[in-house]
Amino acid sequence: MALPAPPPARVFAELVPAQAPTPTRAPAGRGGPPAPSGRELHVSGSAELSAGPDRARVSLRLGSRKGAAGAARRSVARRLEYIAQSARQRGVPEENMTVTEDFSRVENTYQMEAEVCITFSDFGKMQNVCNLLIEKLGTSVTISPPHFYHTPEAIDTLRRQVCVAAVGNTRRKAQEVCRLFGQSLGKPLLIREEETKEWGGHIDSHLLNSPDSLTLQERIQNATAYASCRVFAVFEIKGKENRRNKLL
Repeated sequence: MALPAPPPARVFAELVPAQAPTPTRAPAGRGGPPAPSGRELHVSGSAELSAGPDRARVSLRLGSRKGAAGAARRSVARRLEYIAQSARQRGVPEENMTVTEDFSRVENTYQMEAEVCITFSDFGKMQNVCNLLIEKLGTSVTISPPHFYHTPEAIDTLRRQVCVAAVGNTRRKAQEVCRLFGQSLGKPLLIREEETKEWGGHIDSHLLNSPDSLTLQERIQNATAYASCRVFAVFEIKGKENRRNKLL
């Protein structure tokens, strides 16, 4: 996927103080805010981060057709119990497994079908469980390729992190500009989030028309979410840079 071109950097600095406003006396007993110096640095900065999926869902299908209803049910029940036991022994919580069953009559036989959906937060554990079930149950169970996705909490974390990273990049850029002119960067006067973008990744939604030939890593890459953020900030310029700070 081609990444969007980064936005052009914008830096505006006013190093010559504007005409100082007439100072106002603070009320007795109160410390009023300092009068603005008129020396400001306007700068924009951006950041781009990515986050791999934090969940994977695997669907297992199995069935049985017998002449007797009880035999069809027992055949599926035994395999369902083995699947659940294998997952539990490898640390998968019970609430991360859901089972749906369908029982029907087909001509003169009884057909029992079941689907088990297991949600994993540990992808290594997912591979171990799937490999074991393929080894032990063979063709009597069909395991779909894993579907990777992000939880809403993971997406929210990515949004916060990219915003904080953009603010940090903006501040570092402002510090470098101040050093270039021998000035000292002061406190921020304004920080504004100007633009955010998100692409790639899917929040708990199936990838339609996804080829079954994709490798595990390719599926994870397809489900990776990206976010970018651009912020605008205004910083106070305090004055000449301290010699000690310059050495640091």
